Parts: sequence; C-alpha cells; structure tokens
Amino acid sequence: MGLEEKERIIIPDENGEEHLFEVLFTFDVDETGQSYIAVVPAEQKDDDEVEVYAFRYEEKGQEDDLSLFPIEEDDEWELVEEMLNTLADEEEHDHQ
Repeated sequence: MGLEEKERIIIPDENGEEHLFEVLFTFDVDETGQSYIAVVPAEQKDDDEVEVYAFRYEEKGQEDDLSLFPIEEDDEWELVEEMLNTLADEEEHDHQ
C-alpha cells in the first residue's frame, strides 16, 4: 500500500466544522470484517506529539465516499491500537 502522496480526507466535527486529516493507515480486521482508518490532523502532522484518530469506516459504493463511525468499544480500541503499533513498527523498519 505504498501511497507516495498521503491521502487526505475532510472530517467534520460535531459542530459541523470541517477539518483536514492525513490518512496514516487503513486496515481490515478479518475476525470482524470491519475496516478501520487512522488519521492525523494535517496541520499537526509534523509535531512531535501527534494525536492519532481512528474510525471504523464503510465504503458507500463510490470509491471516495466513506462513512466514518466512532470507535466506542474498549476491546475494539485495543484491537485498533495494537494494529497501529504493529503498522508503525513496520514503517520504522522500512525507513532504516
């Protein structure tokens, strides 16, 4: 999945304000059949402490049309965090 250009998506917050995020990873969880996306705020991506946001997503037919759902279950979060750690480790090894 070597995206040269980082994909960017716009996510509105609960006030309806739109924020630009850069996509870090998307991945599927085979056991549940769910798809997840991890993003960072575009304006923060070079900070040392970047907050990573993760959502469950479903594609709506067209390729760029995603429905995002907040992750509410603790075990779901743990699963996602585990994946993120694994993916981040792999990324670091790739760059050495």
